Amino acid sequence: MEKLTFYAVSAPEKLDRIGSYLAERLSRDVVRHRSGYVLIAMEALDQLLMACHSQSIKPFVESFLHMVAKLLESGEPKLQVLGTNSFVKFANIEEDTPSYHRRYDFFVSRFSAMCHSCHSDPEIRTEIRIAGIRGIQGVVRKTVNDELRATIWEPQHMDKIVPSLLFNMQKTEEVDSRAGPPPSPSASDKEENPAVLAENCFRELLGRATFGNMNNAVRPVFAHLDHHKLWDPNEFAVHCFKIIMYSIQAQYSHHVIQEILGHLDARKKDSPRVRAGIIQVLLEAVAIAAKGSIGPTVLEVFNTLLKHLRLSVEFEANDLQGGSVGSANLNSSSKDNDEKIVQNAIIQTIGFFGSNLPDYQRSEIMMFIMGKVPVFGTSTHTLDISQLGDLGTRRIQIMLLRSLLMVTSGYKAKTIVTALPGSFLDPLLSPSLMEDYELRQLVLEVMHNLMDRHDNRAKLRGIRIIPDVADLKIKREKICRQDTSFMKKNGQQLYRHIYLGCKEEDNVQKNYELLYTSLALITIELANEEVVIDLIRLAIALQDSAIINEDNLPMFHRCGIMALVAAYLNFVSQMIAVPAFCQHVSKVIEIRTMEAPYFLPEHIFRDKCMLPKSLEKHDKNLYFLTNKIAESLGGSGYSVERLSVPYVPQVTDEDRLSRRKSIVDTVSIQVDILPNSIPSDDVVSNTEEITFEALKKAIDTSGMEEQEKEKRRLVIEKFQKAPFEEIAAQCESKANLLHDRLAQILELTIRPPPSPSGTLTITSGHAQYQSVPVYEMKFPDLCVY
Repeated sequence: MEKLTFYAVSAPEKLDRIGSYLAERLSRDVVRHRSGYVLIAMEALDQLLMACHSQSIKPFVESFLHMVAKLLESGEPKLQVLGTNSFVKFANIEEDTPSYHRRYDFFVSRFSAMCHSCHSDPEIRTEIRIAGIRGIQGVVRKTVNDELRATIWEPQHMDKIVPSLLFNMQKTEEVDSRAGPPPSPSASDKEENPAVLAENCFRELLGRATFGNMNNAVRPVFAHLDHHKLWDPNEFAVHCFKIIMYSIQAQYSHHVIQEILGHLDARKKDSPRVRAGIIQVLLEAVAIAAKGSIGPTVLEVFNTLLKHLRLSVEFEANDLQGGSVGSANLNSSSKDNDEKIVQNAIIQTIGFFGSNLPDYQRSEIMMFIMGKVPVFGTSTHTLDISQLGDLGTRRIQIMLLRSLLMVTSGYKAKTIVTALPGSFLDPLLSPSLMEDYELRQLVLEVMHNLMDRHDNRAKLRGIRIIPDVADLKIKREKICRQDTSFMKKNGQQLYRHIYLGCKEEDNVQKNYELLYTSLALITIELANEEVVIDLIRLAIALQDSAIINEDNLPMFHRCGIMALVAAYLNFVSQMIAVPAFCQHVSKVIEIRTMEAPYFLPEHIFRDKCMLPKSLEKHDKNLYFLTNKIAESLGGSGYSVERLSVPYVPQVTDEDRLSRRKSIVDTVSIQVDILPNSIPSDDVVSNTEEITFEALKKAIDTSGMEEQEKEKRRLVIEKFQKAPFEEIAAQCESKANLLHDRLAQILELTIRPPPSPSGTLTITSGHAQYQSVPVYEMKFPDLCVY
């Protein structure tokens, strides 16, 4: 060999003949099963290949690869391993110039077949599989770095390489999918364990993938998992995609997520557990990708997940409607439970993904999900619910609100306007979301996530009488101008939701606890002196509604409202620290403890206490009195005039549209309290001109009784829900305007008409009519000739 090597190096032009001669001898020895001579010939080929690096080595390489192929085709395991070892040595050689005509299709096919060896002897089987994996690794290393020869990434090759590696990886021990990147195998494991060696090769393959060929390497993974039914259970699928996400370059992560979403769409009619397995894989991929940039797939991820959430609810509703007795009913029940697994997986994925997004993207996702929630009476939502029915619609509302709750968790906006814009708040507080106690709970929890900017909610958990609020160490800041503006615009809407939410018959203890937390968070985050007065008015109105009971609520609910009012007034009195107010609240609570414990949250919600038969005969000392609260707050500088005006919930747009009539033809003093929430065609403009025709209609009282009733109702409604100062200012403005107009009319009608300023000649065709005098008019709208 020393002489042969020296001769080949000295005369490289002879390499072609040397290679042909050795190939001829080796072929003859392989056919005649002369293994010793085969080993000698391959050793000679290997040494010559390693020693000679010249331009004339190309023909020699062709002879070498031809001999390796001969060995791989033989049925002898030892020869297959020998040929693989020689090919791996060749793969590690860096050639000066690539050979564009050389192809490795045969080697890909043969090495892939060796990875699936089913030899009866376990040791030989393992040896052959290891050889096949090492051969694939050699092919990848030899071809993947050459940009001009990317045939290895073609689908026909990837469809053989990737499943072969995954087939050997299936025996990898289970790893925790949340523990970080899978550990790298040691050198000894690579040589002895096919699973570890295959995993290492799979990582290397993915690490070399580029933008154009990433999808070709990922798609065979889905085919393998489908073929071997590895989505349920999906531990191996999770492990595979975890390897993929950690091995590829970070900027290509969104390609993998898009492929998972596409496969989820393709398998949308499969069993619930298969879909749940795919969604959990998506969760793992998103968990890794969300730490960096995931490109343009943010809305696509949420859109696809919400679409499958709707499909899952639709399947669940169909199963419930089509369920029959006996075994079919049992199958329907199991499907129902499986669909809940799918829904929970989707919600968990949405929440985890949303919580890892930056704030600006999270606010967009909140709006996106809220736009999907079906709200009765509106067509703003973009989710198809035509096949769901009432039960399915309620179910999808709950699922979407749970998703929204997950996304809003931990969201901290600098101003409440950013967290709760009108386009988000209006559908969130829609009356149709108040029909079910669970929906109301989710709405309140979403609001808490967005309002609680200083992490005070945990300190307020549970409804109770707090002896000393200072012990809670509540964090708060001075109310900013934007938050004050938000409460002026949307405060009545929040009060209405809380007021009506307290009076629902299907309330449970959690509803009262969340309503109490809502009042407390508004007090902490958004309350100035004006808002505090409004909240106290709201609390007194709730107390009065429980006593009068116009809604015929059960006694437990009436006592629950009384307990809620007591807990909140105790909280707010200590927050604003007015001694007289605190004293009055403490005294009422003390009397209730002795005489009416069912009016306190510790008893009505936690003990099986005896409920009273009625509330009308109770002593007034058991109630919080408006006059005493006003007296105590007035002494501390609060403007308490509005406390004397009972709180009435704001009328919604739906109510206003259904009951309000247009009265643009009448003359009246009208106070437009909420111009932004009333349709423009229903609003009488402040600058509307008064004509003689309108005055005549106003004087004519026939047929005006209904309009007068409507006008009175509107005026009363506005006076009840508007701030006192605003009412006074607008009434004064209207009065001054009317006074000026009437003075102008009287002056014009009493004084004689002025002298004509000219004549107006009216002509039509050839006919000329009498000239008409035209008077100079000070007020063009009063058209008097």
